[in-house]
Amino acid sequence: MNKLNTITFGHSPDADDAFMFYGLAKEIVKIKGYKIDHKMADIQTLNELAVNGELPVTAISAAHYPNVSDHYRVMSCGASIGRNYGPVIVSKDSITMSKLSGRTVAIPGSHTTSWLLYQIFCPTDITPIFVEFNQIEKLVSSGKVDAGILLHEGQILYKNWGLKLVLDLGKHWFTQTGLPIPLGLDVVNRNLGKDLSFKVTNSLKQSIEYAHNNEDKALEYALGFGRGIEKEDGRKFVRMYVNTDTVNMGLEGISSLKRLFSMAVDKGIIKTLPPLDIVQV
Repeated sequence: MNKLNTITFGHSPDADDAFMFYGLAKEIVKIKGYKIDHKMADIQTLNELAVNGELPVTAISAAHYPNVSDHYRVMSCGASIGRNYGPVIVSKDSITMSKLSGRTVAIPGSHTTSWLLYQIFCPTDITPIFVEFNQIEKLVSSGKVDAGILLHEGQILYKNWGLKLVLDLGKHWFTQTGLPIPLGLDVVNRNLGKDLSFKVTNSLKQSIEYAHNNEDKALEYALGFGRGIEKEDGRKFVRMYVNTDTVNMGLEGISSLKRLFSMAVDKGIIKTLPPLDIVQV
């Protein structure tokens, strides 16, 4: 028997990521001639690994792509895109966006799209505290920081935690641009070559479609990574970010990425626009 080559897919244990990869994780979707390994880590760790192109395939924050475009191409599938919703800035007490000046704000990683959106739209004369995303709710609730940006399930659960909305960054983005907001991407290493890049991208698309067609089983798998979220809350969150845009971001998704990077250049946050050569399936 011929020994299979191994391709490692990096992704987070977040419900939407795990849901997407269900078909691949259960080996229902395969790439002929290859064994697939899964490296599960938080998005900040994956962002850091991508800087040197360490993984063949990985999830990254959309905002991080300009930093890694020399190593990676964007896959047409696997994107987490919010349509008039996204990361939320919350506080313990009711404050407005303009009142964030001079305050401490907990940020879920320096490479995250939420931090880029904050820098584009919000007062930047703050003290940012970069922490793991799952620490932010407690920091805000305890008053150790004045505000924080919540990702993932926190976007729909913050009211249950007694926190107040300062700004929905995804909704604000939509108000300003009329476009959906690309938050996360899946990317494939340029050194895989054209043919294998296509096969890898197509396998993820098939995995997403399989999860959609077997939602309950895929959801049970995705929620099995210890977040403690209720099943129906998990279903709501997954449906927000694993949808038709995730199967293929389309021209609108590409336009949204271009707009995000263009606004970042205009604000002096990044120097130049990255090349957007998409692996289409």
